[in-house]
Order: sequence, then structure tokens, then C-alpha cells
Amino acid sequence: MEFRELIVYRKAVTAYSDLRVRVIALREVDRELKDQLRRASASIVLNIAEGSSRFSAVDRRNFLIIARGSAFECTAILDLIQASHGKSFLEIDGVLAEVSKMLYKMISNLNGRTGR
Repeated sequence: MEFRELIVYRKAVTAYSDLRVRVIALREVDRELKDQLRRASASIVLNIAEGSSRFSAVDRRNFLIIARGSAFECTAILDLIQASHGKSFLEIDGVLAEVSKMLYKMISNLNGRTGR
């Protein structure tokens, strides 16, 4: 399947765009945290795309696991921003949770094919 057709891919792109516009643009958030958020949110999208190009279920699964870890990393960074700046991003957090759940389901489906 073409990765651009995957709903999880499109949601990950939306999360990336929303994070760029609503969080990374904030002046009061330190640069290092914003850089890490940009890298982690891009990692979700890129690992979904790269994993979809792999022929073996084991390889696809590994890239999806990395993408899911990056989604959790983004959530943790949003928690840090909320704790230090009092800003909440519930909508983006919700999209990241959806992406995480979808990736989990995809990983679980691949587990059946890999014998894990």
C-alpha cells in the first residue's frame, strides 16, 4: 500500500504541521526543546513512510515501533511545555494519541506475521 494512503500517515503529517504552527513557533519555549519536538514529530512521519517500503514484516514492524516511540516523545515534550509554561495542547495531544493507537494496532497485526 502506498504510504500516503495510510490514515495514520496523514494524521502524523497533520500532527507535525500543527506542532510547527502552534508549538514550535512559540517564543517562550526554549530552542532545544522546540528542536527536539520538530525532530520527533518528523520522525513519526518519516518512519511510517520508510517502514512501508520494507518487504519483510519484521522490518516494517521495527520502523512502526520507532514511529510510535517518537509519538510518545512528542507527548512528553508537550507535557514539559505545559509544566513549565502553563500551555496546553489538548487537540494535538489527541491526534498524537490516535496516531499511537493506530501504530499499535499495525504493530500488533505485524506481530502475527512475524511469530512474535
